[in-house]
Parts: sequence; structure tokens; C-alpha cells
Amino acid sequence: MARAAFVAAYGDDTHVSFHCPGCESSHYLRVRKEPRVTPSWTFNGDLDRPTFTPSVLVTYEGRDAGQVDADGDRAPPARCHSFVTDGRIQFLADSTHSLSGHTVDLPNIEAAP
Repeated sequence: MARAAFVAAYGDDTHVSFHCPGCESSHYLRVRKEPRVTPSWTFNGDLDRPTFTPSVLVTYEGRDAGQVDADGDRAPPARCHSFVTDGRIQFLADSTHSLSGHTVDLPNIEAAP
């Protein structure tokens, strides 16, 4: 079973998704053979062992995002920063979820029909 799925193609753009075990949600990337439009990533074309470059940075509303702590400080949005190489995802230390600093296999996903 694949670890990434083609989502859609628009002209020169192709969108690919993978399920992120750190965020517990899908990340969608615009990929090109040669990135010319920002943001876009290169993709090795292998849905079983995908590689995307450069790194993938996603910010999202995590469980505590925007909540005010006892000192009156507001929590920032959650952050997921990773490298995806040969079907493995390396979470960088600036990720705010529990897999920060770890490298794991991308989970298998079902390709869209």
C-alpha cells in the first residue's frame, strides 16, 4: 500500500498528500519537477517511498493554540516541521507535537479513487 497519494493535477501543478503521524492529519503539497512557484516541493514520484524537498513546515491550531496560560501568555499555533525521505518522516526539534526529534515510517494510506 502507498504512503502518499496523488490528489489532483492543475496544469503544471500536482498535489500529493501523506498522513502525518505527528499531527494526526494529512499534509498536502504542491509538487513540480522543478519548483518555480512558492510554495512548491520536488517529489521523487514514488508513492511507496516518497521524498519531498525542501522540508515541510505546517502550522495549525493545536489543542492549546491561542489559550492563555496562568502568566497571561497566549500559546502559539502548533508547528510540524519535517523532512520526508524514502518513505520516512524526520520531525525536527522545532515541531510542537510528541514526535518532535523522532524519525518514523510514514503510515500507509489508501489512494483516492
